[in-house]
Amino acid sequence: MAKNILLGILMLSALLMGTLLVAAFVMQPAQNNTHPLKVIDEEDAFEDDEVGEVEDAYEEPITGSALDQVSAVALAYIGEGQVTDSEVGDEDGYYEIEITLDNGKEADVHLDQDFKVISTEYD
Repeated sequence: MAKNILLGILMLSALLMGTLLVAAFVMQPAQNNTHPLKVIDEEDAFEDDEVGEVEDAYEEPITGSALDQVSAVALAYIGEGQVTDSEVGDEDGYYEIEITLDNGKEADVHLDQDFKVISTEYD
């Protein structure tokens, strides 16, 4: 009889400990995983470009006179289209300009810090 009582107490203790661990885990404050320099909307956090490709929302757009210069160089290089996106610190160059061509396709123009074209990718 004493063994049954002791076993019952141990089982209740284990159940209580498990419940407390689950409650402690659930009650933890949410982690703030946003980039310190840019506030983003949760819906915009990731945008699917194509199957298997995900565009990171933490990319910094080009701004100011640098955007004007990079856009002008990229458009002159491609010869047509409209600038639809930009990024500083792209993995393929210092600047990246996305141009939507007149036929609806896209071209990514990568430039160095001196606004010289390094490479171009057509989608």
